[in-house]
Amino acid sequence: MIILGILVSIAAIGTMCWLLFNLAVFALPFFIGLNTGIWAYGTGAGWLGSLLVGLIAAGLTLAVAQGLFMLVRPIWVRLLIALAFVAPAGMAGFYATLGIVKHMMPSETWQLIFSVIGAVAVGVTAFLRVAGMAATGPAAGNLVRT
Repeated sequence: MIILGILVSIAAIGTMCWLLFNLAVFALPFFIGLNTGIWAYGTGAGWLGSLLVGLIAAGLTLAVAQGLFMLVRPIWVRLLIALAFVAPAGMAGFYATLGIVKHMMPSETWQLIFSVIGAVAVGVTAFLRVAGMAATGPAAGNLVRT
């Protein structure tokens, strides 16, 4: 029974890490949607209204970022847009890793070292996913032939 508990714990940690890596790109829209929903609830929109406002704000954040990626040509502006998505993802990776390693090692120094490694890994993954969202040119099927 002890071995089963260990295996289930490893599977749970693996599942959480997989979710973190796959959903890290959406950290910025999530935070904006959450804060907008909390603001709407505080102004008296109710739980349903605040949920709708938060979902709309998160969707608009993602849509605006993808629209900017399509319209903006200078690479440094695209890098700034990508970093706006990568910074919250890195912070989420740091605190998720810190939450995991606090249960595994007593040394605060090693906890911080592993948390920084986790933040870098999640940040790089988020950057690669955001860079994949930005198309560099027209697709092969969209070329106009004369």
